[in-house]
Amino acid sequence: MLSQFSSQDGKQTLKDFFDVPNDVYPVGRLDYDSEGLLVLTNDKKLNHALLNPLHEHEREYWVQVDGCITKEALHQLHHGVTITVEGKQYKTKKCKATVFEPAPVVPERNPPVRFRKIFQPAGSK
Repeated sequence: MLSQFSSQDGKQTLKDFFDVPNDVYPVGRLDYDSEGLLVLTNDKKLNHALLNPLHEHEREYWVQVDGCITKEALHQLHHGVTITVEGKQYKTKKCKATVFEPAPVVPERNPPVRFRKIFQPAGSK
């Protein structure tokens, strides 16, 4: 589902699962096929404290990737990478990135990390 209340591209959103007042919003977001904790609040001060880049609070993410991460990929993350959002390029801030040794035990992903189901309308081949 999308971690927002307004629908987009026919995907399920928070409003399909929760009935909350109109002044409640998600703090941050999760990508469509990500998993994690999402805070919902109507506390504007909390929202501002968590989302405003001026506060620069640390965030921690566990990322599962296909194959093995390379030293070059870690080097790129340490120095910032270029991403594209809605057709516009941005350079991310530098970050700390490490490989878990040993890898943590986590549930199998279903679908797997890189699985993308191709939608075929009923009756098509």
